[in-house]
Amino acid sequence: MDRIEIKPGIFWVGGIDWDLRDFHGYKTQRGSTYNAYLIIDEKITLVDTVKHYLFDEMLARIEAVVDPSKIDYIVSNHVEMDHTGGLPKLLKIATNAKIITSENGEKGLKRHYKEDWDLQVVKTGDTLNIGKRTLHFVSIPMVHWPDSMVTYVAEDKLLLPNDAFGQHLATSERFDDEVGQDIIWEEAAKYYANIVLPFGPQVVKALDVVETLDVDMIGPSHGIIWRSHIPKLLQKYRKWATHQTENKALIVYDTMWDSTRKMAHKLKEGLLESGFHVSMRCLKSTDISDVMTDVLSTKLILIGSPTLNNNMLPSMGAFLTYLKGLWPKDRAGMAFGSYGWGGQSIGQIEEIMKEMKWEIPLEFIRIKYIPDEDELEKVKQMGRELGDRYRER
Repeated sequence: MDRIEIKPGIFWVGGIDWDLRDFHGYKTQRGSTYNAYLIIDEKITLVDTVKHYLFDEMLARIEAVVDPSKIDYIVSNHVEMDHTGGLPKLLKIATNAKIITSENGEKGLKRHYKEDWDLQVVKTGDTLNIGKRTLHFVSIPMVHWPDSMVTYVAEDKLLLPNDAFGQHLATSERFDDEVGQDIIWEEAAKYYANIVLPFGPQVVKALDVVETLDVDMIGPSHGIIWRSHIPKLLQKYRKWATHQTENKALIVYDTMWDSTRKMAHKLKEGLLESGFHVSMRCLKSTDISDVMTDVLSTKLILIGSPTLNNNMLPSMGAFLTYLKGLWPKDRAGMAFGSYGWGGQSIGQIEEIMKEMKWEIPLEFIRIKYIPDEDELEKVKQMGRELGDRYRER
């Protein structure tokens, strides 16, 4: 696929990672892209690069536009190696290029690559004139690394925010109006839930700045480029950043001999009878990064595991470690599960909910060995009670 001109004189020259299926624990069933943007002006500027093994793909796209040795500036919005992996090779070709980055970006690049590159540090409010255009820089620390910044091309109303507003999605289409909307919003939500979720306050600050800019195109460093749905995108990011949820329930569980599964389904029946929308996710068949996509929009989260060796099942331990790191706020939760003699897992689950400061409206449910019909009916009633409490909120 050739380079694509996204604005007059500005080209997408990134790489498409069709085969990527794991991004440090985040399952990327639809692959990803690493987007880089080439600006042709009096000073030729490349904004971000690609993962090291896609360097040749990026270079071929650059060569279709200009001799890469003529690049004057390389803007590094973010140090992470999926965006800077191509820098060492590129700088052997563009030997006169200066790297533009944030203060933390400078520190990160030196620690990653141990090279004495020509670096220029910029901060919020700084600009760089490249001819007909002036690049504006805004620091957005912890969205999602300390070095993160955005580059704004005012003359083209183009925002290049690196990891903000991205999606892990490999596609030959480049724009949001060229791909199915269900896919775009699912992947945008999954990306936020698994990468950006812990940084809500920082995202709000970044949105406050972005919304003051005249923008008609947003080119993130993963996935498609936004040009037709920007107001909806900003609205969703603000909703996610402020932990606004919907009145629906999510039941996440794993099971050993089906007792916890039976409890999960009875809780589902009770919630449905109360008029609640319910999603069921068994960790045997659903990856934790997909569960997090459900967590992003869900108010009421029920989590269940039997006890194994005085602890929860390993799959549940992994999920809760992941969940706690992402720290979804303003949720309500309930723990449940079966046990043989110890029963510690249910209390351990509830304790993690308390650490995340979730509301816990009902006491956890713990049933020894195999639940009988009367016990399952009580479980169902508790599900109905939970739904009744939260349906009108």
